[in-house]
Amino acid sequence: MPTKLSNEIITAAIEGFESQKAQIDAQIAELRQMLSGRPAETAVAPEPAKRKRRGMSAAGRARIAEAQRKRWAESKKPQAAPAAAKPKRKLSAAGRRAIVAAAKKRWAAKRAEATK
Repeated sequence: MPTKLSNEIITAAIEGFESQKAQIDAQIAELRQMLSGRPAETAVAPEPAKRKRRGMSAAGRARIAEAQRKRWAESKKPQAAPAAAKPKRKLSAAGRRAIVAAAKKRWAAKRAEATK
C-alpha cells in the first residue's frame, strides 16, 4: 500500500541522502590517499560560480520610470464616450404575422410528412 509523500518529506530525504553521499565520498578519498600515499582529488565537484548580475545605470532606470509614468497617465485619462448605439429595431405586426404563418406552414408540412 503506497503512501503519499509530501514535498517537505521528499526534500528532507534528498538533503539527507546528499549529506550521506558527501560523507561516503570523503571516506573514499581517504582510502585512495592511503593506497597511493599522496593526497587525492575529491570526487565532489565544486559548485559552479554564479553569473554576475547585470546592473542598470541611473539614466536607464530614469527612462524606464518616465515611460511607466506616461503609460500610467495615459490609462488614467477620461475615456471618450462611445458613439450612441443605434436604437433597437422593432418587428412590425405584419412581419410578425408573416413569420407565424410561415412557421405554421412548416409544422403542418412536417406533421403531414410524419403521418405518411
